Amino acid sequence: MNYKLHFSSNILKGEVTLAGSKSISNRVLIIQALCNTDFKIDALANANDTELLAHLLKSNEEVLDAGPAGTTFRFMTAYLTLFGGNSILTGSERMKQRPIKVLVDACRKLGATIHYLENEGFPPLNIISGTISGGKQLAIPANTSSQYISALLLIAPILSGGLSLELTGKIVSKPYIEMTLGLMQYFGVSHKWENQVIVITEQAYQAKPFIVEADWSAASYYYSLAALSDQADIYLNGLFENSLQGDSALVDIFESFGVKTHFTKRGIRLIKNQTLSPDAFHYDFILCPDLAQTLAVVCAGLGTKGYFSGLETLRIKETDRIQALENEISKGGCHISLFSTDSITGKEVFEVSGKFESSDLPVFKTYEDHRMAMAFAPLALLMPIEIEEPMVVVKSYPDFWTDFQHLGLTIND
Repeated sequence: MNYKLHFSSNILKGEVTLAGSKSISNRVLIIQALCNTDFKIDALANANDTELLAHLLKSNEEVLDAGPAGTTFRFMTAYLTLFGGNSILTGSERMKQRPIKVLVDACRKLGATIHYLENEGFPPLNIISGTISGGKQLAIPANTSSQYISALLLIAPILSGGLSLELTGKIVSKPYIEMTLGLMQYFGVSHKWENQVIVITEQAYQAKPFIVEADWSAASYYYSLAALSDQADIYLNGLFENSLQGDSALVDIFESFGVKTHFTKRGIRLIKNQTLSPDAFHYDFILCPDLAQTLAVVCAGLGTKGYFSGLETLRIKETDRIQALENEISKGGCHISLFSTDSITGKEVFEVSGKFESSDLPVFKTYEDHRMAMAFAPLALLMPIEIEEPMVVVKSYPDFWTDFQHLGLTIND
């Protein structure tokens, strides 16, 4: 089933209460499972990935299927080295193509017993609990995925002797590591982070009630709507001014597109009163890679030339997001292509060029990637569009289409 989308007006006004952050929810669920005493979690994300993680943590089945949920798979890999007996952890066909070797190697160095069941370096895994221990200094590459690091940090205080973790190379998605440590600290676990070494001693999590902040990644699609609109006045409830989420960088990023953020008692208010299309937009997404698709579509919609760096992790997500973006924005005469590579650091810069225009109804593929569907949906402000497999959004934001309808989106299937 496809969705045909259009907005009745490009002047937006409305209010949306966003669901809890998937990233925060998944970390707190692991902490809850590792805590000696249960505690209440309010505003837990309703994302499929979070519901799946909650189910797997309570399951007594030998075979555990994480589906397409990358964070869930990686967090469960580390968790099952402590608990779960003899478990098989598997996932979707795409998950079986996503690398897990960095995390498996790290767990093995701590004594964990993990076997690959199909292809070396990739899921599914056979994990035997009870053989992992701490009291060691472990080095792990930091330039692939911060989720490997977070998975190890979350179990570190439970390991006998704790863990000293050296992050080697350039750190990607650093705010997600800081989020993990900040949440651990809230639940009573202290750490030391000097240079690129994080030290966590053996200690116990302390049970405390917790309220999950709304998802700043989800907020990005409303910022995109505001930027593409003629005028916007949108309230987004549930976001915090002092946030643990790196995607709160949206506040500063969208200033250059004429979108102002005002914090309220319940969240934020987005105001856009004038059309502002900068000639060029430069940004390094190394700290917030989940925003790259949204900004690529904004640049294409406005005809703003974009120069994007820090996209190292995008090729190993739900799909190759760089290739998927190029495939889909090219349907309106736009392009994303490699612009330059630094000869010393190897840092790649991608250029987004052109202004999205189409005389036909553009039909966008989603590649089983929730963020492709949500990133392209705001283009319906500019012209009618069609989205394939629209319900892929349930992975992180099940209410996405309903919430967009509150702002004037019309859906025909």
